[in-house]
Amino acid sequence: MSERQSRRSGGRAARVALRAAPLAQDLCPVRPGMKGGRYTPLTQADIERIHHGALDALEQIGLADAPQSGIDVMTQAGAILGDDGRLRFPRALVEDILAKAAKSVTLFGRDPAHDMHIGGKNVYYGTAGAAVHLVDVATNTYRESNLQDLFDAARITDQMDNIHFLQRPMVARDVTDNFELDINTVYACTSGTTKHVGTSFVEPDFVAGGIDLLHMIAGGEDKWRARPFVSNSNCFVVPPMRFATESCQVMENCIAAGMPVLLLSAGQAGATAPASIAGAIMQAVAECLAGIVYVNAISPGYPAVFGTWPFVSDLRTGAMSGGSGEQALLTAGCAQMHHFYGLPGGAAAGIADAKLPDMQAGWEQGISNVMAGLSGLNIVYEAAGMHASLLGFCLESLILGDDLIGQAQRCVRGIEVNDDTIGLEVMRATCLGGPMHYLGHEQTLGLMQTEYLYPKTANRLSPKEWQEYDRPELVPAATKRKDEILATPSQALFNPMLDAEIRAAFNIHL
Repeated sequence: MSERQSRRSGGRAARVALRAAPLAQDLCPVRPGMKGGRYTPLTQADIERIHHGALDALEQIGLADAPQSGIDVMTQAGAILGDDGRLRFPRALVEDILAKAAKSVTLFGRDPAHDMHIGGKNVYYGTAGAAVHLVDVATNTYRESNLQDLFDAARITDQMDNIHFLQRPMVARDVTDNFELDINTVYACTSGTTKHVGTSFVEPDFVAGGIDLLHMIAGGEDKWRARPFVSNSNCFVVPPMRFATESCQVMENCIAAGMPVLLLSAGQAGATAPASIAGAIMQAVAECLAGIVYVNAISPGYPAVFGTWPFVSDLRTGAMSGGSGEQALLTAGCAQMHHFYGLPGGAAAGIADAKLPDMQAGWEQGISNVMAGLSGLNIVYEAAGMHASLLGFCLESLILGDDLIGQAQRCVRGIEVNDDTIGLEVMRATCLGGPMHYLGHEQTLGLMQTEYLYPKTANRLSPKEWQEYDRPELVPAATKRKDEILATPSQALFNPMLDAEIRAAFNIHL
């Protein structure tokens, strides 16, 4: 860099150094679990119509294909098994169960600093999905995702301030045995991050092995049950209005083992859910209410997340359109239904239909993440990294998503209005005999870190400065940061003795 450039950047470097000093979390401009809820696309009358529609659907249509164990526990609670094999849920049963259901859930991290208190209108952002490809931005191509990719995603997530949890975002296509896939998924995620992890199990019998592994990591069953740091993402229904028999059995086994569950209903509007936005929300609500009955009939007050995840179809082709404005509205409407029931809830946002981290991806991820946060959605799943309508995952997008979600959270925080922020005395001192600018004022300097959020990967250089710094581009900057993170050991690795015990008990591929 030239001497002239050095002089120009001196003040900037000093300001950057000032901003780099760590702040106490309560002083940070954004932080996990901030309260949303200012955006409400549904009126109270709308909410009640969706609620009554869901109750009608449960009472009149019901759900098919419950396992016998589920039939037994739900009929004992008051559900009715019809001659057609469908379980129907009287209104009174649903209302009684809602009174017993957990109104808040703590999703623990291996590190207590990452605990998430899910309830009210607290907002947390993280990953999710089952992408089968990794996006290679160096060649603009897709390849099959593998276990190392999953581990790398966990390691990157661990270093991202604004990505609060890791739900498995990719399938390790190089692990072909399904039991070993489940075990290695848990291993890769938990050895990559100390944040809360979400995962799934292919078959009911595989849960026991996964729980054995988690007991080893936790230091015993008692420690696991006190702080279960992995939850089960459970697609317990096959929309429309059918239980997924094996997934329900997985859920029962997870409940017995003390693992929190995400009750995930993922209908696709116009295909496996009604084409209307209201109808898609209503069906998802009905299916998840059935899940709440199921869980609480087994264990009243059990930690469960109300996971309405309806998706959108592009009705011209039938293809999923997760990056659409309609998807953003679906997710925000679902958040309002969660609040109506007072249940901890989650839904999907931040999905890009774009194949690469480009401008299309930016608007698709940004719009839905902002609307999800403003609606007060408790858990925003798939918020970063996901492309091609859930088929591709990009590590660079995970890093760029940290900046994007930071800005979304700044919108969630909103505007504080009080005597200090109005600043009439500051204005008086500046305008009446003062310097006629606020640049060096104590208030300005004091608010640099607490009121304003600065991107870590994106740049805000002027065109002239951008030229002077060799025209930095966004995706290469994300690749550079990715490489820096992955060049250092994971901070979540197990101690060597424990790791050896795990590898002696299980076939770890990583």
